[in-house]
Amino acid sequence: MSMAPRPLAPRLLTALITAGLACTAGAQQDVRLPDLGSSANALISPQEAQDYGASMLRQMRALDMVVDDPLLDDYINDLGYRLVASSDKPKDHFAFFVVKDQEINAFAAPGGYIAVNAGLMTITRDESELAGVVAHEIGHITQNHLQRAFEDSKKDAPLMALVLLGAIAAGAGSKSGDAPMAVLAGGQGLIAQKSINFTRKDEIEADRVGIQTLAKAGFDPNAMAGFFQRMQDVMSAGAGGEDVPALLQTHPVTTMRISDAKARAGALIAAQKLRPAATLMDKLQWEKSTAPIAFVKDPTTLFQPPARGHLDSYALMRERVRVLAGDATKLATYYSANLQTRPDFDIPANRYGYALALTRSGRGAAAVEQLQPLLQSHPESLILKLALADARLQAGQRTAALAAYAGLNTQSPRNRAVALAYAKALTAGGDQQQARLAADLLRPLLDNASEPEIYSTYARASDKAGDSVRAGEAFGDASYYSGRPYDAMEQLKRLLRRDDLDYYARVRIQARIAELTPLVLELHKRKIKTEDSPDDGSRQ
Repeated sequence: MSMAPRPLAPRLLTALITAGLACTAGAQQDVRLPDLGSSANALISPQEAQDYGASMLRQMRALDMVVDDPLLDDYINDLGYRLVASSDKPKDHFAFFVVKDQEINAFAAPGGYIAVNAGLMTITRDESELAGVVAHEIGHITQNHLQRAFEDSKKDAPLMALVLLGAIAAGAGSKSGDAPMAVLAGGQGLIAQKSINFTRKDEIEADRVGIQTLAKAGFDPNAMAGFFQRMQDVMSAGAGGEDVPALLQTHPVTTMRISDAKARAGALIAAQKLRPAATLMDKLQWEKSTAPIAFVKDPTTLFQPPARGHLDSYALMRERVRVLAGDATKLATYYSANLQTRPDFDIPANRYGYALALTRSGRGAAAVEQLQPLLQSHPESLILKLALADARLQAGQRTAALAAYAGLNTQSPRNRAVALAYAKALTAGGDQQQARLAADLLRPLLDNASEPEIYSTYARASDKAGDSVRAGEAFGDASYYSGRPYDAMEQLKRLLRRDDLDYYARVRIQARIAELTPLVLELHKRKIKTEDSPDDGSRQ
């Protein structure tokens, strides 16, 4: 299906980030890498790396490059941490997110930030293929490829990090798609040749540890080699050039590399057959080696295959990202045409995708008709129940939708997707009491949230409930996590000037200003501009 062209700046910036991180990836001759010593940490500490990754994510959000959706966030992070738990460094910081780009690609960034493009998710055939790519990126992090590049190049790699931040900021502040490229051109040549010489070694290393992680986590070890083989076949069949998937441009694939991956997968499968048919890690082992996961009583259940007849969450999320990252109206036509003409296309995931596309294109009543038969076959699916509630709300059936959200919230308290959807429904068209309930639903989620939508929804609910102070604080946090730190500071400072603040509110606001001040000063010192950067230097 022919999709509308995407805006150049977000598409280009994704490529720049990916290319830049790939350029900084390779700096070690040996295939097996030891842990880094303190010299690398002297150049960039783990906390600095994490801060850089978080800053990158905020700037990508400022450009609307991230698919911020609680269901997708939970899915990709559950998948990622299932792999991390079986990696060499299960207690390191990781964060996984989905990029709103149809290019087939993924990349690892400093601080354990791993991005998966929407195009990659939609091209994979099963969860093991997706997990194989994610495991490969985890391998880049656990084998210290990025940190070693900082140590090896000392000046060049940190410069590239700043160049990338500058490129992102330039894209945010300019309507021209050429601005980020101009910024990048000054720094990329410094290390481009070096990356050609060493990237293949790092790619092989990431393959080997990734396949082992994949197998230990209970996925098909052959999936990584199979996926790269399929991508290579696509490249061979195409005309080359722009038709080459971005994944193969940043992760060069050779016949030898694919053969090595297949051989390693075969050895792991043979070894698995000699083990008892049971979970590879028991609960005691997990507690000794892995950081605790909230609300997971028995982590080993994460490794157990789904029961027969269970609805495939991966397939649902694949269609969800297709719709959320695409044009809903065109996708509704795509699903409708294929469901009418292709019997093999008529599977629950595609019906679900069709219903999402209908809801998002303003046809909630039609979406309800698609979802009801699915729920009859899978009455326990929270994903389908939530989609039906959303469709009812869009169709104007607010009472039925609120009842459905309330039931889901009772069934799954503190579920982010449920709480956010329920809070939005309560606030829109509701009275002050319903807005207060919406704020109460979201407040517990703010402790560990970094998604702007949670803060902005909480702010609107608090404002409607009559708590303008909490609303102001939340709007400030929403601006910060949206990549607008200067606006966040201005909002908080204005809030602090109010004469009706009680002691606790004043202390909260002062503490938040104290947290943001070093970040804003550092941005100003390094002359890194964000979308909301002051032009005249008045905001200091």
